[in-house]
Amino acid sequence: MGIIHLRDSEPFCHLPESHFQDLRESAVKRTFDANIHIVSQNDPPTGFLYVIFEGMAEITTTAPGGEEMVVDYRKEGQFFGGTPIFTGEPYTGGVRTVTPTTCYLIPEAALKKAAKDYPQVSEFFTRMVLTRVRSLYADIVKEHTSNAVTQMEAYPFKKRLSEIMTSPVETCLPTTTARDVARQMTEKSVSSVLVVNDKSLPIGIITERDLIAKVVSPDDADCNLIKAAEVMTPHPHFVSPQTYMYEAMAYITAQRIKHLPVIDAGHLVGIVTMRELMRYRSQKAMLLVGSVNDETSLAGLASTKKEILTVARALLTETHSTPEVMEIISYIHHSIIKKVYQICFDEMLAEGYQRPTIKHCFLLMGSGGRREMLLNPDQDNGFIFEDVPDERLPEIEEFFTPFSNKLVTALQQVGYPLCEGQVMCNNPMWTGRLLDWHKRIHDWVQNPEPQKVRYSSIFFDFVPLEGDSTLAQSLHDIVFSEIRRYEGFLYHMMSLDLRYKVPIGLLGRFIVAKDGDQKGLLSVKQGGSIYIIDCIRMFVLEKGIQQTTTQDRLNVLVERKVFETDTAEHIKAALEALNFLRLRNEIVQMENGQKPSHFLDPFQLSKSEQELLKEAFHVVSKLQDATKRHFSKSYI
Repeated sequence: MGIIHLRDSEPFCHLPESHFQDLRESAVKRTFDANIHIVSQNDPPTGFLYVIFEGMAEITTTAPGGEEMVVDYRKEGQFFGGTPIFTGEPYTGGVRTVTPTTCYLIPEAALKKAAKDYPQVSEFFTRMVLTRVRSLYADIVKEHTSNAVTQMEAYPFKKRLSEIMTSPVETCLPTTTARDVARQMTEKSVSSVLVVNDKSLPIGIITERDLIAKVVSPDDADCNLIKAAEVMTPHPHFVSPQTYMYEAMAYITAQRIKHLPVIDAGHLVGIVTMRELMRYRSQKAMLLVGSVNDETSLAGLASTKKEILTVARALLTETHSTPEVMEIISYIHHSIIKKVYQICFDEMLAEGYQRPTIKHCFLLMGSGGRREMLLNPDQDNGFIFEDVPDERLPEIEEFFTPFSNKLVTALQQVGYPLCEGQVMCNNPMWTGRLLDWHKRIHDWVQNPEPQKVRYSSIFFDFVPLEGDSTLAQSLHDIVFSEIRRYEGFLYHMMSLDLRYKVPIGLLGRFIVAKDGDQKGLLSVKQGGSIYIIDCIRMFVLEKGIQQTTTQDRLNVLVERKVFETDTAEHIKAALEALNFLRLRNEIVQMENGQKPSHFLDPFQLSKSEQELLKEAFHVVSKLQDATKRHFSKSYI
């Protein structure tokens, strides 16, 4: 075992025997006792690559609160400590022995000598930071993709406009004649020309239809005299190059346009057309997004919602990252919910109800607010109204009480189950003026009873979906202000949210339900992913961070130096793995005519999938410990 087995491993398999013999002869043998640090995080490089001959070591990193998180293991024949030799940077994690461990230590000089002749050695170590969770996850996703039978094209969901837009864009000045514009379109084989000002910013767009309607059709039009400014359609819609193709398709459909300029940091960088987007679309997936705005009935939207299964299956088949799949699925859900909202609102007006002249905002909470929805999310929603005098409350209630009931019922008909906890806009507890919400949040924070903490956990992930979004921003400000005033609330939130453990026993066996409908099953959500979401939410509430998705929140926490990069990446990998297993399970359940659920039978998973699930749970457990340490120290 040990150094001999390096011969078959990357990157040493590329070395000729003479170079490998040099490594073998230069190595020194050393034994370390159990439970000691061979190296510590942020230590300078020792100048050795450690190859384990016998024993086991765990790779650790420090989480907030000083808690060590185990992010990987090294066993016989594996190695550690090579990256700092080539980067010169401190160790990004520590290495602690689990059992008495004997290692071969290969000196820096010998390793660099080999790398001089074979650069792939140094390249390997400078890019090798895959954790065990990430590695297992990548293998399982690869296997899932190779075994998938669905080949529906997911390309439109994976690409941004920067990858498919036409650039540079054909432009003209406002003073250009219509004849010259027509000639330009013919010579360049384009269907539109953007009219730009002296700063090269688009002020209008001229399409073939504009030329026909305003130059060709009128009998008295002179194409040599008519200027571009007279022909153009002013104030063209535009988007950024980071816009996904599915978003652009939905936008073009909603605005009933065929040409969409792309602007980045105030500069015109490209243009996309309906024709181009349609060329890339998949027959079902793109039409699914584009058709939502054309639906006029709840039955049609219910049918559209069922197609999300097809999209999810295709995206997962195409090895798309699970967070992006969830964001795309959430985008479709949001579009459907907004359309249901619009249909119900129009029905209210048609039935003779008078819309109150007040600002209001419709909120989504929970997974919908985080843009982390899966196939069958329930309803978590509410309303904010601007602060108006009490005497105007009857005016609000006269319209929004029946509207809320209509909306909740309609969403249920489309396929969004009622929330078991009644977190819905037809419950007076989840509606109110800003001042009403302020009193409610103040009560939650000042009197953190278990039920109030549960409410806040759902509510604090809210996002505006319809109406005046400035009300939602004001509500965010209220939340952060109240938490700053009584930071002990976060300790109570931690104490309630983290009182349960992941479903893994002392001997490493899965803990499943013993009776009831879920007998023999465990919840990937309630046993794992929800703890990551809850822990990260506590940190962002503490820091006043307003990012939406858990992944984005982790990125900001790294920027704020709350988490080390490696720690955050490992947490992301665990969350992604848990959500992958859950989403795949939901897809299978729906294909079998079952209601999608976050419960699964872990013993039906392959051995590698079981190992991935256990590793992910292990990450969750360490994050729980670190969160408890941090908030216990900070707020008691």
